[in-house]
Amino acid sequence: AQLVESGGGLVQAGGSLRLSCVASGFTVEKYPIGWFCHALGKEREGLSCISSFDGATDYADSVKDRFTISRDNAKNTVFLQMNNLTPEDTAVYYCTQVGTDGSSWYSLFDYWGQGTQVTVSS
Repeated sequence: AQLVESGGGLVQAGGSLRLSCVASGFTVEKYPIGWFCHALGKEREGLSCISSFDGATDYADSVKDRFTISRDNAKNTVFLQMNNLTPEDTAVYYCTQVGTDGSSWYSLFDYWGQGTQVTVSS
């Protein structure tokens, strides 16, 4: 099973980006998939999750009302639409199969992919 992230780049504050997470070796519809970010000097942070099958979504407070997670089952891809970006959103973004302990998400994989770099200039 593998997930490959793409869509990052350099954007000005207030701008938008759409990240893609393409899965191979498994069907994204059957697993909860989450997006995480890892900024330099900070711990990796869970941002959003989309549940298997019914596609229910959840967000961290830091991105609620700015980010939208979605899934295209035909493309076996999960997206993260990021609007109103700020320099604080600068980080490497990763997607993964996720579990939850009720208060936070964690990766079910033993490794992280290469991620995609998002840089927001002020």
